[in-house]
Amino acid sequence: MFNTPKFSPDPPSRARGWVAALSSAALLCGVAGIAEAQQRITVTSLYAQDKPQTQVWVKFNELLSERLPGEFDMRIVTDGAMGGEKEEAEGILLGSINGSLSTIANLTTWVPDGALFDMPFMFRDQEHIDAVMAGPLGDEMKGLYKEAGFTVLDFITYGSRNVLTKEPVTTPDEIAGKTMRVLPSDLHVDLWDSLGANPTAVPITEAYGALETGVVDMMDMTKSGFHALKLFEVAPYMTETNHIWSLGVIYFGNNFYDSLSEEHQQVFAEIAQEAADHFDTLAAAEQDASLKLTLEQGATLVEPDLAAWQAAMEPFWTAYADEVGGMDRIMQVVETE
Repeated sequence: MFNTPKFSPDPPSRARGWVAALSSAALLCGVAGIAEAQQRITVTSLYAQDKPQTQVWVKFNELLSERLPGEFDMRIVTDGAMGGEKEEAEGILLGSINGSLSTIANLTTWVPDGALFDMPFMFRDQEHIDAVMAGPLGDEMKGLYKEAGFTVLDFITYGSRNVLTKEPVTTPDEIAGKTMRVLPSDLHVDLWDSLGANPTAVPITEAYGALETGVVDMMDMTKSGFHALKLFEVAPYMTETNHIWSLGVIYFGNNFYDSLSEEHQQVFAEIAQEAADHFDTLAAAEQDASLKLTLEQGATLVEPDLAAWQAAMEPFWTAYADEVGGMDRIMQVVETE
């Protein structure tokens, strides 16, 4: 008789090893699947991690993770590592950057109509700004940005601009003949030219060096920017004119945003509103705190007669009105309640 071979099952230890290996493989495949499913988003900030310009994206990312968990992987590039505002906008159009913040003045290169919001002494306060930008003019601007390749989800307020100088300046006639760093905007160039200054467009990332080396004598900036960029080290005097409220946008490239589903676009829009409110709250709180810090570090605040500055800039309204849609358009902003 032949002895029939007896086949016994694998020893328990070997069976457990196979099960463990299969479980690990399944887990790895699951993790890989999640990673592949996540969509990478690259957003940028010109400032450090603790500044509102970066914290707005931290807030956005937190809200995005809550609303759409595991679907997006947001990378926040800080400290102007991908260039100044102009370079960021160009990167958004090219697709190397998905989203960022920008002053409206910077985007006038693509949408000149935005110059309207930089007219001097036009806005009264933050409440006035909110009323204007939440109305028909804000919607119209979003449409114009869309045509230029940018999807603007909401507007933000950096703060009001003040004059920074190496020597104390109290009246507008004292800036005549001075070389002034300005935003790359026709309105800003023409405004300071009308007051007798020699305006020079310099990226904000190069403003410190331009002041330090004498390429420019002065510039205008918000109180928070005065401190964050350490401009008080090379232009220690701030003349508190509050002549222009610096407005900006939270925006994405059309090439990225239009690729999102309608559901995701709705979520992004809702999140952007919350993030914009968060930014405005942080930015407003930062203004006085920043000024206090610069004063403690040697800066000097000059409080001028604002009537003299308003009178000096008032003719600019008439001269520049046609460039921003006419005096009626200016008054539409001024008279908004």
